[in-house]
Amino acid sequence: MQRGRRQEADGRRQTAEVGRQKEEAERKEGSVDQSRGRGEELKKTNMKTSDQKREMLRHTVATLAYRGAKAVRGAPDSFASFKASETTRTPAQILAHVGDLLDWALSIARGEETWHNAKPLPWPKEIQRFHKALGAFDKYLASDAKLAAATERLFQGPVADALTHVGQIAMLRRIAGEPVKGENYSRAKIKAGRVSSKQQKPAREFD
Repeated sequence: MQRGRRQEADGRRQTAEVGRQKEEAERKEGSVDQSRGRGEELKKTNMKTSDQKREMLRHTVATLAYRGAKAVRGAPDSFASFKASETTRTPAQILAHVGDLLDWALSIARGEETWHNAKPLPWPKEIQRFHKALGAFDKYLASDAKLAAATERLFQGPVADALTHVGQIAMLRRIAGEPVKGENYSRAKIKAGRVSSKQQKPAREFD
């Protein structure tokens, strides 16, 4: 009888141990699944953040296209060689430099960073080059191709520099007696991907 009781007790202990081991295994599996889930969620968040930064950069490129198109719109061909002083660059030289900056930006994005100083083209062709370079850069940003550099670097370097130079061209327009009309740029109809010379007309302009 005692042997039967011992066997029964041993059976209960074995059953309890098996249950404990099963519970431990399920808990570990749950922790792994939870950790995996957090990893996937973090990965998705990082991808979403990266996409948002990329789209913001595209909007900045579209802003550059809008402001650049306005800075050169209606300027006579003679404006290309205007010099505010003996040491300043001409609008044609500045716009050629902007084209170089955009080519540089694309090379950085592709992981093939190169710089080239282009000789200024005739004014109409230089304007065409500006929008063509914008289009090539925006097309790459809009693709699924991997960026070889952070969007922050692309913005703080070539894009921000190009915006500065577009402002210089607008300033030279005023000095040359061909001022660009002002507008509320926060309400301008700027859209990512719209980088050609055909931009939306402002709702209202002022001197």
